[in-house]
Formats: sequence, C-alpha cells, structure tokens
Amino acid sequence: MNRVFIKTYGCQMNERDSEAVAALLRARGYRLVADEAECDVLLLNTCSVRDAAEQKAIGKAAHVSAQRKRNPRFILGILGCMAQNRGAALLDQLPDVDLIVGTQKFHQVPGYLDNLRAAQEAGAPVGSTIVDIADEAGSQNTIRDHVLAEKQVTAFVSIQQGCNMDCSFCIVPKTRGDERSRPMDEIVRECAELAERGVREITLLGQIVTSYGRRDYTHTDGVTPFVQLLERLNALPGVQRIRFTSPHPRGFKDDLIAAYGRLEKLCEYVHLPLQSGSDRILRAMNRPYTRDRYRQIVDDLRRVRPDMYFSTDVIVGFPGETDEDFAQTRELFETCNYDMAYVFKYSIRSGTPAAELADQVPDAVKEARNQILLDVLAKNSDRRNATLIGTTQEVLVEGPDKKGRGYMGRTRGNRIVHFAGTERLIGELVQVRIERASTAVLYGELALAGVEG
Repeated sequence: MNRVFIKTYGCQMNERDSEAVAALLRARGYRLVADEAECDVLLLNTCSVRDAAEQKAIGKAAHVSAQRKRNPRFILGILGCMAQNRGAALLDQLPDVDLIVGTQKFHQVPGYLDNLRAAQEAGAPVGSTIVDIADEAGSQNTIRDHVLAEKQVTAFVSIQQGCNMDCSFCIVPKTRGDERSRPMDEIVRECAELAERGVREITLLGQIVTSYGRRDYTHTDGVTPFVQLLERLNALPGVQRIRFTSPHPRGFKDDLIAAYGRLEKLCEYVHLPLQSGSDRILRAMNRPYTRDRYRQIVDDLRRVRPDMYFSTDVIVGFPGETDEDFAQTRELFETCNYDMAYVFKYSIRSGTPAAELADQVPDAVKEARNQILLDVLAKNSDRRNATLIGTTQEVLVEGPDKKGRGYMGRTRGNRIVHFAGTERLIGELVQVRIERASTAVLYGELALAGVEG
C-alpha cells in the first residue's frame, strides 16, 4: 500500500527535487511506480511561474482525488512552488488533499507520509491534512540523493536555491526564498560519486546558478566562486561534460566568459535569459542590464567560442509593451540568432509588482507577438542545423530513442542526434556524421566503420 507516483510540473529544478524525494522515499521503504494507475500515493510537484501551470496541477489534483472512492487509503500530496505560494488556501479548492509541502521541506515528505499512514491505521478522520511551508535553514543541502536509471549518463545537481533578484514579473523569490548555496566540497563529492556510477554529463542547477557562493566564498584572483566550482568539476575523472542552468546575464563576468575557452569539459552551450530587448521594459521588469550589455555578453562569448550555441527566455506582452518595444525585442532576438528559446506570454502572478501595473497587453496581441518570435526561432534553428549537415559531431550516447529505431545522444551544443548503434555505446562519446536535419533533431551515422559491432 506504499506505492508512490510523482508527477512533476515545470522546470529542471522541479525535476531534480522530485528525484531527491524519490530517493528519500525509496530509502524509507516506499516503492516508486512508473504507472500512475498503480499508485497508492500520488505526489504532484508543482510550478507557479505561470498561472496556467498552477491551473494544470489544480485540475489534475481535482480529478485524481476521486481515486479515494476506490481506495480509502489513497494519499494525495501537493509539493513545491504552488504549495509554497498558496499553502493551506489550496484546501478551499482541493479539500481532499492530504499533504501540502513547500519548497524548503521536500526532505520531510517521507516522515509526513509515515504519519499519514499511521493516522489512517488509527482511524483518523478524513481531512487531517498536513501543511508545512515554513522556511528551514540549510534546506538547500537536502537535495543531494539520486535515483539513477540503469545506464543513466546524465544527471542534474542542485548547487543553489532561492533568488534575490526581485524581477517585477517573477514569483520565484516568494516560492523559493532567498539565495542559499551548498558547500562546494559536498557538490564536488556528489559529482564524483555520480561519475563513479556511470554519469558522464553533469548539469548544475540553481534559480540564479551563476550567483553560487557569492556570500560564502571569496573571489580568488578575480575568479568567482561559481567558476571555482566549474574548475574543480572540470578536474574530476569520469565527468566528461558540464552544463548549467539557469544563469542571469549579471553573472557573465570576464572569468566566466574566459572559462569557456579554457575548461574543456564546459560545453559550448549557454542559456542566457533575455526577457526583453527594450531597455524601457527591462527597467520595468527590474532586470539590471541593458540591451547593449546583453549583446556585448553574446559577442564576447562568441569571440571565445565561435561555435557557441545559445538559448534564451523571452516574455512577450509585459504590461506597457508597445509595438516599438516588441520591435526592439524582435530585432535583438534575430541578431543573437538563438538555437533554442522559451517564449512566454506574460502571465499575471498575484503578489508580484507587475501584477499591479496598468496597461496590460491584450491576449490577442501577446499571442501574435509570441508566434512571431517562434517563427524567427524556427528559421534560426533550421539555418543552424543546415550548417551541421556533412559535419562530424561528438555525441554522448544516452540510450535508445523513444521510437525504438536506433539510439540517441546530444552534441556539445545540446543538439539531439539520432543514429544506428548498439547498447554498448551508451555512456560513450562517439563521432557521428550528420546526414540530415529537422528543426529540432539531427540524424546521422557513426563516423568510424565497425564501431557499432
């Protein structure tokens, strides 16, 4: 009766949090199941960045609460950002929820489930919901355990949580709290252990990952704590690739830009959130950079690595965004020539400064601007992929592709590649000659004859 299914909404940080909860539950004797229909405990790890994400989780919770009619011992829990944002108020919409746990209390989930089971055994009445959204010092250090699939070659590692940036549109400071960094030695130890278990690519995670350790460690010869961490991970045997997300443009000082030219394991792929190409809108967003400074960062990175790949985040339809503001965003979006982008229509988040701004942009205008940028992105991606046809790319083999027609992996530039191969290649770096491409995927064949054998 302790079969658990965890459904995750939102970002990679949420995925990592869910994995850590899964590891803790498994250690406590709970069984993780792959099919939601088989579970006795359903945990929804939620997102609050946009209203649509919250509504999706609420709709799911309302639907599955009906399972209690078939299974009186069924437990429904809501974790993460929406739990943190709404707390006990969720019970007004979802009275059948048994557990509400915020972003600093993930490690308490096994104990709370034990308590709920014990209460059921003792005949406690339905409605005895556990709610815990309190802050907890040191909670960032609890996201350290991993559940690795067989032959898993990539892993997320949480190094920093919380955000002190106070962007006017963003609810993350409320849902994740102030910046908190993990000890560097613990992070290095975790990555070394992952490498010993077969992981070859590490992605470092944080709300503002480039702010790592800025209040805990000193700069050494102009090198920030974040770059110091990159240096130590670059020296680890077994780790072959390093990525990170999500940074802030403010974090791209000279030392980080130079790191792309001297740390061979740091992949030439940068996620660099833009949000807007209009200085006026950037000020209204409380983003502490200008379009010129942003463009300078892009140019500096391309000088260090001419083959750099870029992705970004953009919000269209921020309150007061005029046609001219959007035209500036589109121009910079085209100039930067992104390989990937997450384009969002502005969503009012209650409790943020932007929610109180006048001159909200009509939904139809947001939709039109959103589509314009998506069309630009598709052309950029097609153009970049076309340049790769006929080239040979280093690919880290991750496993079979989902359609069972071969194997897949990623280039250092984070491009997905499909090719014919064998299981023994999983976890290996192979050379693949690219033969064709779609907007999102490359297709090729192993460059060395006989390497499949």
